[in-house]
Amino acid sequence: MSTLKTATTTVFCLALMGVGFSPAANASEWNRKTTMTFSGPVEIPGVHLKGWGVLPAGTYVFKIMDSDSDRHIVQIFNADETQIYATILAIPNYRLRATDKTVVTFRERPAGEPEALRAWFYPGRNWGEEFVYPKAKAIELAKETNTPVLYTESELALEVTQPLLAVTAPEVVQLKQVPIKAIQPTGEVVEIAAVVTPPPAVELKPDVEPTQIAAVLPQTSSLLPLIAMLGLLALGLGLAFRMVQKRML
Repeated sequence: MSTLKTATTTVFCLALMGVGFSPAANASEWNRKTTMTFSGPVEIPGVHLKGWGVLPAGTYVFKIMDSDSDRHIVQIFNADETQIYATILAIPNYRLRATDKTVVTFRERPAGEPEALRAWFYPGRNWGEEFVYPKAKAIELAKETNTPVLYTESELALEVTQPLLAVTAPEVVQLKQVPIKAIQPTGEVVEIAAVVTPPPAVELKPDVEPTQIAAVLPQTSSLLPLIAMLGLLALGLGLAFRMVQKRML
């Protein structure tokens, strides 16, 4: 029975949560802008504006702010993108099978508490974002959901009075440098590799899209018929030249 409950809490069905998605652009957009509508409150990690540690029911825009390293920075905006509510640290987490729709998973909380954001997978991509919580909250979530949770070992200033607008902001720099580990429900600390599967070493770079690769590959395969055609043309010209020579003789 406990195993069934654990499975329910770790991958909480989007239909039950009442989450709506609409990708704001095609899959080639580097920042993976996605509009999400939550039907209930959602607790989020990261550095957030005061009073926004829990997102009320409503529509929000998720974007990748930076993904140059083995950790990513995700930002959450209001629906019209005029305000940044949170800047969140995430670790790439690999999945074997990509989907054609956005997938978000939550950590189901006890009755009366908001669901906690766990991971976000963009359509068509094999790897997504596993979100990192402050240590105290990670310990609490691990015990409540009976699953390991990523956490930052260093203490961070979680609330700010002004949105973080640049990757050079001190808070963002700190997010990109703090050590990250995972806490088990038992309280045991483990390395992040025990919780998430990083992208393979041959994974496409963020700025190289599958559509671009597909456009290049047919050009390499089309060289063979071209060479064959040129060979036949040369052979035909050679035969014609010999026939002309014989007539002249």
